[in-house]
Amino acid sequence: MHLENEFEQIYREHFSKVYGFLYKLSGSASVAEELTQETFYQAYLSMHRFKGECRVQTWLISIAKHIYYTYLRKNKMGLGAISLSLLSDVFCEGNTENPEDLYQKKAVVAAIRKIMNEISEKYRDVVMLRIYAEMSFSEIGAALNITENSAKVIYFRAKRMLMEELEHAHYL
Repeated sequence: MHLENEFEQIYREHFSKVYGFLYKLSGSASVAEELTQETFYQAYLSMHRFKGECRVQTWLISIAKHIYYTYLRKNKMGLGAISLSLLSDVFCEGNTENPEDLYQKKAVVAAIRKIMNEISEKYRDVVMLRIYAEMSFSEIGAALNITENSAKVIYFRAKRMLMEELEHAHYL
């Protein structure tokens, strides 16, 4: 009974962060809800393997990321299904009511989607965890089994690749 109480506490404390991460990735409340439930179900089943080497939230976000990738594969959706509005917001400023700004943002989203599909998984994972899960570099390192410094380097290299591609395409 103690495990159920402990897990219920974990669920209450971390539900919104996991749900928010999955919602930002999918852009869908119903998909995020479904995948959040699956994340906590898988976490419950593997609770005995959690050694406390990282924060619980980091562990849960890692599970959520794998659940999301599985969902994309099962539904024959590529990484293009990831909602890129957050990434485009990082690169686009301006009034989204203005038709020119809307066009610019759509073009940036398309360019980012192309780049995200082409970069290696390690770069993609670090960018997703940093932007969508709002994880620190130390948390990303723990989630991906790399050092904090490696997470920083990978993130900044990925960001540089994105910026260079956007500049090359004349979006910046």
